[in-house]
Amino acid sequence: MTIPSSADRWRSAMLYAWVAAGSIIGGLARYLVGIALDTGPGFPFATLFINATGSLIIGFYATLTGPDGRVLARPEHRQFVMTGFCGGYTTFSTFSLETFRLFHASLKGTALAYITASLICWLVSVWLGHMMASRYNRLKRS
Repeated sequence: MTIPSSADRWRSAMLYAWVAAGSIIGGLARYLVGIALDTGPGFPFATLFINATGSLIIGFYATLTGPDGRVLARPEHRQFVMTGFCGGYTTFSTFSLETFRLFHASLKGTALAYITASLICWLVSVWLGHMMASRYNRLKRS
């Protein structure tokens, strides 16, 4: 069994700090966007928008900073954005609760529309983010 060096422990601690900072910023952004887009009871547009834009961000950033990407990002920066920010910003738990509440309120059609719209928006958003970054990656460098 090898004992991690102090440098390894420091790198691990810094990675945790990057993820935590991203989570704080993402969570705050999610809260503020949710307030700004709150439409009251009924179809949860705010959560749909948040999860779709989070999917766009992670698709774009993962492609932009991936092995064939245009931007070389350090692992901790990727963790800050993709695990921290996107993890704090998007929320499957809220989606699940809102869907449950719609079903519980006998709004089955609205609940099914929300599930369908969410899945389509998330997948299209990740694809769109990937396509945008792929196109940017192919541009001539200046």
